[in-house]
Amino acid sequence: MRDRARRRERGMTTLGLVVLIAFVGMFVYAGIRLVPVYLEYFSVVKALEGLKSDADGGPSQMRIALEKRFDVEDIKSLDWKAVEITKEGPNWAVHAAYDAETSFIGNIGFVVHFDKTVLLNASGTP
Repeated sequence: MRDRARRRERGMTTLGLVVLIAFVGMFVYAGIRLVPVYLEYFSVVKALEGLKSDADGGPSQMRIALEKRFDVEDIKSLDWKAVEITKEGPNWAVHAAYDAETSFIGNIGFVVHFDKTVLLNASGTP
């Protein structure tokens, strides 16, 4: 009698497996939806840090270079005009703060806030 009960209590049921796969699948799908948002953020950081070579030209030269970099990197979540360029002592501070949105399932979505400041020396070195 005990052997028969043990044979029936082996492993995971099909319903348990389906629930587990659905649960893990939701996290995988969330990751798939968020990866492009973070890749775009890394492109923004790369564009801001790339301004180090244009710091000697002042804010107007940096804005022109930033516009070109945003076009090349195809950055859509942040407009290059929204990036703040200010003078902090001998350095330039380039600040970008923005929210990126992506949909998830139905009317559920993600909003990710990004905030990055890069300090640039007037001589063009970090």
